[in-house]
Amino acid sequence: MDKDAALKQSMNLVAESNIAFIGSVDDHSYPNIKAMLKIEHDGLKKFYFSTNTSAKRVNQFLQNPKGCIYFVSFKEWKGLMLTGEMLVLQDAALKQKMWRAGFEKYYPKGVADPDYSVLQFTAFKANYYHQLCNVDFDIP
Repeated sequence: MDKDAALKQSMNLVAESNIAFIGSVDDHSYPNIKAMLKIEHDGLKKFYFSTNTSAKRVNQFLQNPKGCIYFVSFKEWKGLMLTGEMLVLQDAALKQKMWRAGFEKYYPKGVADPDYSVLQFTAFKANYYHQLCNVDFDIP
């Protein structure tokens, strides 16, 4: 499979996926993985997630922004790993943009809840896997 085909299939996989597995590094340099809802994305470059400011993942990304996100189709046994960096953001306009109905269950004080943060992942590299084929490519 060439890189153009891998890029196209990667875009389709991300568009079809609501869940991403988020990888962070803990304070002992061990990887940690967590499934999270993908809120929004901009191609394969930027991804947005909501989380509690008090969550351990927030502290991990504040200490070390390096991470990865992984999308998978179990039905077709294909996956996409993106490596890059995660920012923890408190920008009021961005928080409002990312706010979804039902979030008040997790952030009872609403969009201005100090325990509501937005995670912004910026991807630099990708690895697409399907049918025993791995394709690495840079994210423009």
